[in-house]
Amino acid sequence: MRFVDGFVIIWAVAGAYVIRFGFEPSSGEAGVEANYLWFSAALCFAWWLMLGAWNSRQSRILGSGPDEYKRITAASLWLFGLIAIISYVFQIETARGYVGIALPVGLVGLILARWLLRQHLSVNRQSGASMSRLLILGGPGAIAHLATTLREARHAGYLPVAAYMPGGDPGITSEPESKLDVLGHQTDTTSILDAIERCGADAVAVSAGVQLHPQTLRHLGWALASKNVGLIMAPALTDIAGPRIHTQQVAGLPLIHVTTPTLEGGQRVAKRLFDVVAAGMLILVACPAMALIALTVKLSSPGPVLFRQERVGIGGSLFKMLKFRSMVVDAELLLEKLQGRNEGNGVLFKLKDDPRVTQVGKILRKYSLDELPQLFNVVAGSMSLVGPRPPLPKEVEVYEHDVRRRLLVKPGLTGLWQVSGRSNLSWQDSVRLDLYYVENWSLAGDLVILLKTARAVFKSTGAY
Repeated sequence: MRFVDGFVIIWAVAGAYVIRFGFEPSSGEAGVEANYLWFSAALCFAWWLMLGAWNSRQSRILGSGPDEYKRITAASLWLFGLIAIISYVFQIETARGYVGIALPVGLVGLILARWLLRQHLSVNRQSGASMSRLLILGGPGAIAHLATTLREARHAGYLPVAAYMPGGDPGITSEPESKLDVLGHQTDTTSILDAIERCGADAVAVSAGVQLHPQTLRHLGWALASKNVGLIMAPALTDIAGPRIHTQQVAGLPLIHVTTPTLEGGQRVAKRLFDVVAAGMLILVACPAMALIALTVKLSSPGPVLFRQERVGIGGSLFKMLKFRSMVVDAELLLEKLQGRNEGNGVLFKLKDDPRVTQVGKILRKYSLDELPQLFNVVAGSMSLVGPRPPLPKEVEVYEHDVRRRLLVKPGLTGLWQVSGRSNLSWQDSVRLDLYYVENWSLAGDLVILLKTARAVFKSTGAY
């Protein structure tokens, strides 16, 4: 990683130098270019050091999450900010074209290089390599939940290898759900350290339900630090995004505050403005394609071009959702006859080989082209670009109390469900993703989902 960072930085700075001054120094700028050669060398070295000073190569942030990219960006901006301040204070003339090329090119190059390294690391982790071996301390339910979650998210780089239940039943030698061996039940530090050595753990995760005195945890932390074994605290919080978690030190206690995002005031205005501008631009770009699709739908089968269906929006309000017609005209009447063949997730009706879908409709559905008219729903205000899936009224009628939280925000043209498997998801997973979005909404999160949507549409996974 150090080598890749150095290569990208030298490439960006050298490229900026060549673009600004060229290969052949002119007679009038020979002295200036010689100074910039030394400046370029110093800039490369300082940039490389700043990436290390910001801990952008720290193992715990590699492979998942945005923290790695944030640190790269912060280190780069701080460095060039310092250069600008020093140039201003000491009245040093710095070629703005040179700096203006080196910074964006280098920053984009560093992020792209780290992304490529992340893909390589993810492949390794899927095969079980480049993982941190983890011993989980806690109660049975908490151990099972944490182990299952980490096994599903192998890209995070943690491999649960054993469990430890302080104060638990000595007769339990294996955790039933996760199938992890339970290496002990004693509550003293020595026994826990012995279990760590037996399983060869690189880190210890303290989960919910752990029956250890705070002083014991403190001593355990000291002992782990001396052995270079990581200590991870895993509280019983699920589906909480990082920006909502804030730590406050009170009398030596790290109190975790969890804030609830509210889509009100300026945030609501910002989201609405983004929806209108982005949807409007997409309509202008997609107009020729939509006209061609409309003509194809009209010529391929009898019936209207658009299909209007009643859906439930924010707060339970009803609206007409627009789609290009991908089924025969009497599709709703034929639905009752097909209920016995439902391949969906229970609440939602899905059928991979649905006889009601036209030949053109199959292509439209595969690439989600039938949903393009929903851009007009977004402009009208009944939908958002990103949000939970818009449900049918009959689906809402069977919602449990918790599931109704999906109706706190506008339904979306795309969402976490769209980029996480679409129709292949179970009902529980669909609900969990929608509730996660409602609880952790952010404009930056919307942008990430929109970027991931393009990849999901082209892969057409789970679309039928």
